[in-house]
Amino acid sequence: MKLFRIRPHEPKSTGDDRPAQSLWRYIWLMSGRHQIVVCLIAISVAALGIVPLELQRRLVDDAISKQDMSLLTVLAVIYLAVVVVHSATKFMLRMYEGWLSESAIRHNRRHLSRLYAEDRTGNGEGENGRAVSIIGSEIEKLGGFVGDGLSQPVVNAGMLIFGIGYMVSVEPIIGLIGILALIPQIALVPVIQKQINQLIEKRVEKMREVSDELSELHPDEDNDHKELLDPIHRGISYLYNNRMWFFILKFGMKTLINLLNALAPLSVLIVGGYLAIKGETSVGIIVAFISGFDRMSSPMRELLSYYRMAAQAAVQHRMIAKWMN
Repeated sequence: MKLFRIRPHEPKSTGDDRPAQSLWRYIWLMSGRHQIVVCLIAISVAALGIVPLELQRRLVDDAISKQDMSLLTVLAVIYLAVVVVHSATKFMLRMYEGWLSESAIRHNRRHLSRLYAEDRTGNGEGENGRAVSIIGSEIEKLGGFVGDGLSQPVVNAGMLIFGIGYMVSVEPIIGLIGILALIPQIALVPVIQKQINQLIEKRVEKMREVSDELSELHPDEDNDHKELLDPIHRGISYLYNNRMWFFILKFGMKTLINLLNALAPLSVLIVGGYLAIKGETSVGIIVAFISGFDRMSSPMRELLSYYRMAAQAAVQHRMIAKWMN
């Protein structure tokens, strides 16, 4: 398949080779005013994601319950149109984010390659293995955060705010009870993420050390490499253990979050069912709320995932900036 060429975004030159002072300053330098546009699109995605909740309620209470076929058809067409527009807008958002991220990665690799070449020319050999690791995999992780560094919290926080606002305005009691089931996640994640960040920083530093040691191996020399291989093997063993502890914390946190997310729709069924039996609410509201909390669990997970990614990107930025300095 022949690929058409997409012109990359070129960050505005500052004439200063020093690294950005913070992760957020780095994001702005790499994308500039494009972040404003991408955040506006993110708000549109968030708003469109909540519209189907009201349509579901009206479909059940106004069309199906009253056996109004014409209203059912109209609402179904509107529902389909909203889903299509939402999907198209989300696709556009993802492409925009990807374009900004890949443009930043391209720019960073060219920039760091030039600085490293100048350093080697003026000051000798330099650290080959470490430079390869940073310019290769590390800068890709950091640059990948540029595209969605601001838009992702905007779209997911927006969905939560719009969703909670809608449910509380329609049926305050059910909405508030369901929201209480989501609160423990906010307190849980920062504690575990702090431990994950420490593991990531140690892993990156050890990976750099192993890369440096590997670059010192020369197969054309007639000597025993055992002394050089021993620290490399110890480093590889450390990376394995580090990763296993990372998995324990990461997947343990996800399991607990999934359990907490399941409590919200259950609380809606119990409380909403009781109110429906008493005649104080409608079946349409219960259906819409169950769907709503299911929709909100996704942006909640995304926000928690974003928090982890932002913390990891901050570690990555700090370590690359330290290497540049």
